[in-house]
Amino acid sequence: MKGMDGGNFRVHSDEVAKAAHDALEKRGVTIEGIAEIVFEMQEPYNEGLKMSHCIESVESVLKKREMQHALLVGIELDVLAEQEKLSRPLQQIIDTDEGLFGVDEMIGLGAVLTYGSIAVTTFGHLDKNKVGVIKKLDTKTGGQVHTFLDDLVASVAACASARIAHRQRDLEEAGKDFKDITADQTAPETHVEGTTT
Repeated sequence: MKGMDGGNFRVHSDEVAKAAHDALEKRGVTIEGIAEIVFEMQEPYNEGLKMSHCIESVESVLKKREMQHALLVGIELDVLAEQEKLSRPLQQIIDTDEGLFGVDEMIGLGAVLTYGSIAVTTFGHLDKNKVGVIKKLDTKTGGQVHTFLDDLVASVAACASARIAHRQRDLEEAGKDFKDITADQTAPETHVEGTTT
């Protein structure tokens, strides 16, 4: 697409971030709901961990372009399936969340890779055990389709959990734990398999 000046038009990052947040909100998914999953996953291993730390971690994950793009694509496909606007047989496959259809998991897994192997294994656990709001999304009710969204929420939660696990290690090496920090303190940048968290 060309901009008014004849050059290629690029969507501003703020617009993409807002669209991803709005898409989650319209589908009834809150940051707090995802943070509850993160807290359940990480609280046994992180002394002093509070919900505020988990909320901050989820918000940080949602700033990643890879995650924003995955959310926008997946949620759009769910919405189009609800509106029966997809072509056959894709419409029926997504509408019924066909057991052999793995594209939804692959999009979620692709976004998880940003946070390393801990995030990947956590994603697998959440995909299998359907914790918290993921279970609600996986349960088909009222004509809603969440074929992609349940996996995407698992992806966000897995990344946020991994981020906390890596942060805990940084705190331990500094002789601290989560009791020593507030969620509004800037999290230290942590090197995770070729990226920063």
